[in-house]
Amino acid sequence: MTTQVLNFVKQNYLRLNFSDLAYQLFLLFLGIITLFLIVLVKTKTTTEFLSDPLLLFYTIFVTTFQLSRVVGAMFYRYSASKIILGNMGGAYEPSVTFVIPCKNEEKSITKTIEKSFETDYPKEKIEVIVINDGSTDGTINVLNDLKKRFEKLVVVNWKVNRGKRYGMAEGFRMAKGEIIVQLDSDSYIEPKTFRNLIKPFQNPQIGAVCAHADPENADENLLTKMQAAYYFISFRILKAAESTFFAVFCCSGCSSAYRKSIILPILDEWLNERFLGLPVTWGDDRALTNRVLKLGSKTIYTDEVQAYTICPNNLKTFLKQQVRWKKGWFVNSMFASRFVYKKQPFVATTYFFPLIFVTLATPFMATRALIYNPIFRDVTPLFYIAGVFLVACIMVLYYRSVARDNKYWPYVFVWSLINMILLSFILFYALATIQNRKWGTR
Repeated sequence: MTTQVLNFVKQNYLRLNFSDLAYQLFLLFLGIITLFLIVLVKTKTTTEFLSDPLLLFYTIFVTTFQLSRVVGAMFYRYSASKIILGNMGGAYEPSVTFVIPCKNEEKSITKTIEKSFETDYPKEKIEVIVINDGSTDGTINVLNDLKKRFEKLVVVNWKVNRGKRYGMAEGFRMAKGEIIVQLDSDSYIEPKTFRNLIKPFQNPQIGAVCAHADPENADENLLTKMQAAYYFISFRILKAAESTFFAVFCCSGCSSAYRKSIILPILDEWLNERFLGLPVTWGDDRALTNRVLKLGSKTIYTDEVQAYTICPNNLKTFLKQQVRWKKGWFVNSMFASRFVYKKQPFVATTYFFPLIFVTLATPFMATRALIYNPIFRDVTPLFYIAGVFLVACIMVLYYRSVARDNKYWPYVFVWSLINMILLSFILFYALATIQNRKWGTR
């Protein structure tokens, strides 16, 4: 492996596009300046910041942490994962099974299935399993019509809804393919990019691969445009930074692939996950990814695979989704905290535990800056708000460097505003209602 890495470095690092590298180094320099401005501005949130050392510590910590994630993403293309995978070639074509659980998706399931069979891959090596999980609309009729077109489409029809996780597990058990591709029923992978999702599995250490996903309905309204910006940051910055160290903590349920030989032995543990005595019904993708990491396998993200999904287009559905995601994040962070330091001490100390601290502390600090200080200390939150937008500037700088044609970058600032005044506080509600195991939107 060492020889392979050194050879790749000699062949590729010496031929890096200097202008791109110089541009990213320039952005790093701007980021450092922005970091200084953030600390300067946000500490002005209090009249005498030295009298509030907790807020000062939080300010410095969170801004440094956010900048570190951008730096991690900068090295994504030249990371160890890319080095090791870069030399892999040849005809690697394992059998593949798509697993697609669905409920009441008569309008979107056709496109998902059609795109799965249209993939640039040997047709004899593709299998598609769809679990109709108690749909009450015309989904089963659509699936029966599709079976007439695609003989390798397998349909499991449950009369009573059992839940997405059970549907996924049924598909995993039935799968004949060596690689299982998990898709949401309203998502699909661009056929011409599909091979890049399978290629990393040539490395036996790789247990799961996460595709890059964007909302297909991004242009629908302000809410969907805002989510399009967040999706790009979530995948191309945050997951890319995690992938630099082979540790993506959530291979997205809308479009990820798993090695079946790794998944089957942990299937029962994942399916029967419990928290505070009750079954866990959300966070299935994060829970599965964490168990792959626990085994010592690597999980990576690739921007060479383009997937599309449908994001919520109304506030009610969006908020329910966010509550569900917060619950899943919290439960699975507690699970991962028990093994991550033993498996990857560097990732644990520089990323995983700092992320937990930032996520848990942010709503409390936002409450202090936006509510407590203005009411009880007569301190305006103007500087705190300015600091939040300066953090967003760091993200936007890198966003623009890797996706200059992406038109949704201005909505990063909208997302930052909504996150500051609303989404960060959802964590309180999610924790208060964590014993409510209803799906919310399914």
